[in-house]
Amino acid sequence: MLNAISLFCSSGIGDLGLKNNNINTVIGCELIEERMQLFSNNYPNAKCFNGDIWNLQDEIVYYYKNNYSIPPFLILATPPCQGMSSNGMGKMLNDYRKGLRPKMDSRNRLIIPAISIIKQLEPEWVIFENVANMQNTLILDEKNQLINIIDYIKQELGNIYVGIPSVIDVADYGIPQHRKRLITIMTKNKKGIEYFNKNNTFLPPYTHSENDTLYTKHWTTLREAIGKLPTLRAEKGLNINKEFNPLHKVPILDSKKLFWIDNTPEGASAFNNQCINPNCLYQGNKLHGAKQNKQGINQSHTDTPLYCEKCGSLLPRPWVEDKNGNKRLMKGFVSAYKRMNWDSPASTLTQNFQFACSDNKIHPTQSRVLSLYEGLIIQSISDYNYSFIINDKQVSDCLIRDTIGESVPPKIIDIICKNILEICK
Repeated sequence: MLNAISLFCSSGIGDLGLKNNNINTVIGCELIEERMQLFSNNYPNAKCFNGDIWNLQDEIVYYYKNNYSIPPFLILATPPCQGMSSNGMGKMLNDYRKGLRPKMDSRNRLIIPAISIIKQLEPEWVIFENVANMQNTLILDEKNQLINIIDYIKQELGNIYVGIPSVIDVADYGIPQHRKRLITIMTKNKKGIEYFNKNNTFLPPYTHSENDTLYTKHWTTLREAIGKLPTLRAEKGLNINKEFNPLHKVPILDSKKLFWIDNTPEGASAFNNQCINPNCLYQGNKLHGAKQNKQGINQSHTDTPLYCEKCGSLLPRPWVEDKNGNKRLMKGFVSAYKRMNWDSPASTLTQNFQFACSDNKIHPTQSRVLSLYEGLIIQSISDYNYSFIINDKQVSDCLIRDTIGESVPPKIIDIICKNILEICK
């Protein structure tokens, strides 16, 4: 039996990829109680440590050493990504050198107790998974010294383990979603070291790409993933199909939001909708996101018209009203109230994927956001046996949505583990 420990396990979605390769998660550690309950329900034989890893690290090590005679095969660590700073490393370093304390997020330092556990238990393999920006994140180490988080991992583990971080897009492995993640795989396994010295990576080759090639298929598109599911609409009575699947449901939207979305073409934003007055139909109204800054990033205009510049009729663009009933364009980016494209993977799912104003999350053709069931498909969770039932009752939609949005797609962990086991043969 190959044993694994899952740190920051959340609801245990990433562990599905371990389970599918007969790697047994024997310990899970998670801060949030309701997520730990879901983990426990799906992995009843695992020891659950619910709480702050800083306080639990010694207990985890003690429990493992007193219950298992050999080191774990693998430790999977997926620390929270919300704290990964978007600030440039250069700016933070400059602030630090000037004697200014750079803005830090304590969650970034959770890598420290995770590495402490790894050093004490010495697993054969380690997988760190996080947002791509992890590689640009700085932390204060145990000596209160500023250090890049990847450099810290190398500093603490590099004398025993080999491996490098790699940024991947899960769409390149057949998952119907663009989701860039930083994957760091490290090992002390003899065959693993030989493999790394030869290939300089533990990642398997890409299976998919933007265009068909001799070695890859085209990315899995939304049309392929969810195109045949029953139709829904964000109106009462039309927003759920229990007969098909009780999770194939979407929030109800008010009439004005439906008005905006009804008039939004595939792949476009409601902020750019044009005139629908049948006597005008002017299509040249100024767009909301046509301006770019010096870095080439699209910027929203501050003078985007809400009324047709030719006939003066109200455009189906997002608006708000003041107390006198006067309408003005809603503040927001062009990615809000935006339809996805059928023939592309979805954009990255987050906890907010069921909100119409979220980044590029409107269904390609139907007037609604993605359903919970579609979220499970796009995150590859539906490919595995996982239950959202606790004590004969389905957990809240909010918990399901959070689980989807914050999880690592289990298929990518599955693919990585298959390659690891192949290396170990």
